[in-house]
Amino acid sequence: MADKKKRQRGKEINSALIKYGFGKFINRSIKSKIFPSKEEEEYSILLDDELPVNLRLMFQELGTSFIKLGQLLSTRPDMVGEKIATEFEKLQDDNPPVSYEEVKSTIESELNGNIEDLFAEFSEESLATASIGQVHMAKLPTGEKVAVKIQKAGIADTIDTDLIIMKNLAGKLHKNDELRKFNLPGIMDAFDHSIHIEIDYINELINMKQLERNFADDETIHIPIAYPEYCTSKVLTMEFVEGTKMQDVIESDSDEFDKPLLAKRVLDSFMKQLLLDGFFHDDPHAGNMFVLDDNVLCYIDLGTVGILDDDFRKELCDLLMLVGDKDVKGVINQFIYMGVVDYTMDTTDLKRDLRDLFFRYLNDDVGGLNDIFDKLLSLMQDYGIILPNEFATMARSLSMIESVSSNLDPNVDMMASIEPIATIEVKNRTDLKSLLSDKKGSILYYKNMLKSLLPLLANSIHKIENGDMSIRFELDSLDRIVSKFSLVVIIAALLISSSLVMTVTRGPMLFDMPLISVVGYIITLILGVIGIINYLYSR
Repeated sequence: MADKKKRQRGKEINSALIKYGFGKFINRSIKSKIFPSKEEEEYSILLDDELPVNLRLMFQELGTSFIKLGQLLSTRPDMVGEKIATEFEKLQDDNPPVSYEEVKSTIESELNGNIEDLFAEFSEESLATASIGQVHMAKLPTGEKVAVKIQKAGIADTIDTDLIIMKNLAGKLHKNDELRKFNLPGIMDAFDHSIHIEIDYINELINMKQLERNFADDETIHIPIAYPEYCTSKVLTMEFVEGTKMQDVIESDSDEFDKPLLAKRVLDSFMKQLLLDGFFHDDPHAGNMFVLDDNVLCYIDLGTVGILDDDFRKELCDLLMLVGDKDVKGVINQFIYMGVVDYTMDTTDLKRDLRDLFFRYLNDDVGGLNDIFDKLLSLMQDYGIILPNEFATMARSLSMIESVSSNLDPNVDMMASIEPIATIEVKNRTDLKSLLSDKKGSILYYKNMLKSLLPLLANSIHKIENGDMSIRFELDSLDRIVSKFSLVVIIAALLISSSLVMTVTRGPMLFDMPLISVVGYIITLILGVIGIINYLYSR
């Protein structure tokens, strides 16, 4: 049955490829590959003006999996080009609603009970329908009003079937000289990973809980309460949000809402997610925000989030500050440091284009960071530079956030929100206590290094004793070497011991640190300076 379904779906996809003019790249005969016609030799798919539109129409026709892939690619103009990315932004979810009977069956199967026993009330009419699931309003036996998201039956199997076919197509298209640079197999692997995260509702539950913890001390931001006992990979139950949709607030002329304040809260809350937490809503458009009483901002729909590791988050802070300062050389150096630009690359033209970009979009309130990052992604594509997925996700989310905030308040300044938070991050990095916050990891690292060093030293001594290794010293410089080595050992011992003492919370303290640690660091600094002076003098 599964093979029959796969064959039928394969025929549908092949028919769509032929319908929209892509069959020639999939179904070429051996003869045409070896002896292409003059027309085939002269034709370039990438120069075809109808390519973006035909791709979008084909993806829309083929349904959920292809629509989701197109929406993902719409965030990567550096990979597929600006025209295709822009066209893919027009893709709409294919969302026919499913019947109440199907919803009831899924809930009872997933939650192991009758829907009448599980919920005091359950609305048969859906509140919203998307390509993967739909939402119904209900009430728990304990009285809480909730929204229940139910995954459409069979959607996971449909996506898995499509992925098998899509990966096969990507492998065939990758053999085309023009298309090889897009790394279609790599794109499919990334899509496979992201779509399986999205269709497992447990991931959304985890995301909600994490974001709730991140804003636990901020009363101006609200994350809907989730009910884990009513959640599975196919059912998600959360607080029903009683508020006003952000889009309605944007369009409202009422004095009920403080739009400039909301614009600031939108920006500040997102910059905290991005630059301090490294965990952010990656689809923060107006449809995924509500405004509650007292202008409290509520985020919903956390099926997918962006996650940045600490290194990338810190590098991103530096990059954003450099962009805000219009520091062209600094931006390029930061890209080199991040491994995005090869240090051997001639950056003369790139500097010129970046300078022009900053002049046009960071002056006189023209454009904004939205335009900056959109144009930056396109510019990188022109230079054949593929940016990390995290950067593309961040740029897309920033674009949405700026759109929401500027619609609330046209005078809002995104850099005004970025700079204070980025400054906090940079300050945290230079704070001594922060530098030592990972002391446990550092101690383990050095312990493991010493464990590896001792066997290596023993093995070296054994080789010397057997005559397998010889060491030659220049006696006239031996005393100088020993002196320098001794100083290094003393500095290292002081630094490590002072760091270990940082764990002490009693006794004399200075700057919230143990006094003995501060003294140790001062002595280490003095010895380091002496060592540098001696080194320079000896030269």
